[in-house]
Amino acid sequence: MAKKIKDNYDEAFAQAFAARIVVVLPGFASGCFLRTLAGQLDGKELFARLDLFALALARSLPGRYPQQIAALHPLLGPELPTEKGMYDTGGWLWPLARYVEKHGTEDFTVSMAFIRELTKRFTGEFAIRPLLAAFPAATMAEMVAWSRDDNVHIRRLASEGVRIRLPWAKKLTVALDRFDEYRTILARLKDDPSRFVQRSVGNNLNDLYKEAPALADGIVAQWEADGPLSEAARWTLRHGRRNLNRGG
Repeated sequence: MAKKIKDNYDEAFAQAFAARIVVVLPGFASGCFLRTLAGQLDGKELFARLDLFALALARSLPGRYPQQIAALHPLLGPELPTEKGMYDTGGWLWPLARYVEKHGTEDFTVSMAFIRELTKRFTGEFAIRPLLAAFPAATMAEMVAWSRDDNVHIRRLASEGVRIRLPWAKKLTVALDRFDEYRTILARLKDDPSRFVQRSVGNNLNDLYKEAPALADGIVAQWEADGPLSEAARWTLRHGRRNLNRGG
């Protein structure tokens, strides 16, 4: 039987994770961290385990949130060299991403800077959503800028983070409330050379067709009015309308 994702986050993982933190943050209370998790992880589903890790970090990291996050930047390690590996190579960072997801609204600037770096190693798509909900204008403005970034993972986050129906996340309708910025992000990324990014834009359209099909049709009509679609944009559009196509 294949190992489930949740089973990666067990007490052995907790010990290794604590050891990594102590290297960059000697004041980390690793004993408290491990005691908080002892005997609590077995039988829990993935996000319940991640919530326990976030709780253990909250009890064990020294100082206030901004200082904690600044001290943890070196923990992130090298960037992913390709589009692949966010879960295989970077999955060990998920407990830290969950901590930022839970506490990120305590300092918008610090959290956005950390998420920008995090997504180069794992993914920031979950951690950024509370910031979108709490600071929609500022977060969307930043994500519009990220849609022009040289790093493929940051461009992908500019799209993936604003999805209305992101899998494993609560529904979020900031895309509808800040529709001009949302439309700009998708328009900028529809021709992205990376299929990784194209797929995210298509998934956005697929979500939008479920939520507000007239708005989705309006985006597509504007793309077509702007001139011949690139091959990348045609693939993105097919992916975004895949459920419509199945329905004939």
